Amino acid sequence: MINFVGAGPGAKDLITVRGLELLRTADIIIYAGSLVNPELLQEAAAGCRIYNSAYMTLDEVVKVMIDGERSGYKVVRLHTGDPSLYGAIREQMDRLEEAGIGYQVCPGVSSFCAAAAALQAEYTLPAVSQSVIITRMEGRTPVPEKEKLHLLAGHGCTMVIFLSVGMVEKVRQELLDGAYSEETPCAIVYKASWKEEQIVRGKLKELSQMALNHGIRKTALIVVGECLGDDYELSKLYDASFTTEFRKGTKV
Repeated sequence: MINFVGAGPGAKDLITVRGLELLRTADIIIYAGSLVNPELLQEAAAGCRIYNSAYMTLDEVVKVMIDGERSGYKVVRLHTGDPSLYGAIREQMDRLEEAGIGYQVCPGVSSFCAAAAALQAEYTLPAVSQSVIITRMEGRTPVPEKEKLHLLAGHGCTMVIFLSVGMVEKVRQELLDGAYSEETPCAIVYKASWKEEQIVRGKLKELSQMALNHGIRKTALIVVGECLGDDYELSKLYDASFTTEFRKGTKV
């Protein structure tokens, strides 16, 4: 059984309890060296074989997994954040199925959650935004035609943009071509939850300069939307006049 494990956004203690146990009992660990905190590898057992997938092709990664499983070893594929987001795990799982090898996924804390924590923000504020779009700018890797950034930006909800700070001026223009204005609040969160974490806040008109002034060119999320502003309505959940399954509302 191959275990795909979410390493969390960066901080060593933000891996799940289950993920940490799998890491500690692994005989082979293949980790995404470009993003996974190397401090996590200190949890590996003595004698564990460790591979950095940043230097490997898909074929090489899959071969290590298949050979390890067939030799009776416990194999962990350690991905950054949560494996379901930009983890390229589907192609690995399909290869494992072709080889008749089982696998399971241990979820992790995504960096978009760590960014919200760093910003002390709630992405889904009543009367402001009840949706979050997680996406990326088109670069060397294309995006589907219906998911061009300016089209998604037409919704005007909270957006968390991965893998795009190196194209920040294009991002700004695409967002302005959607439903956002130059005054829309935005933020750049560099290496959320890491010791090097850096938060830069501003308005959308300032986005490019924000990145330039702080030398941020990669490993950062862009957050945009009125959820970063000050205006919102109180939740109905705790409204004294609102009846729920657990309590009866009082008349005002």
